[in-house]
Amino acid sequence: MSALLQDKYQLKSLHEEIDLFDRKLAHLLRYEEFACDADRDAATRRMMAKRELLARTARQMVHDGVAYNASELPRSFRAALEAGATDAVATVVAIEEPAKPRKAARARVQPSPYAGTSLDFQKGLQEYKRKKSNKAQVTAQG
Repeated sequence: MSALLQDKYQLKSLHEEIDLFDRKLAHLLRYEEFACDADRDAATRRMMAKRELLARTARQMVHDGVAYNASELPRSFRAALEAGATDAVATVVAIEEPAKPRKAARARVQPSPYAGTSLDFQKGLQEYKRKKSNKAQVTAQG
């Protein structure tokens, strides 16, 4: 089995992958919807583990003397360098909270792709509920 060459091009590719994982992680935290916070934390941990493996490999290559341009560093590495920490990489720390369902995700009403077609059931459902509530009011009064 042949060993991968550790050169500046391999390091550049690693930096690009780390930057991609940073963007994926930011998207996951900002836009993805999960049933509960425990699912979100699990997905974040998986993504961070993959990213950290790449970051560790990149740091090892730099430690071994592979040359790189500072402009090719991932944004998270640049922020760490600007802060004065050359070995530390900025990581996202999830706040530990008990798992609970996210009400906003369940309460949000998605528009039906069948609205206005023969497959639209919302109008019939609303009419059924109205008739049922009217019938319940009549029996309660009578």
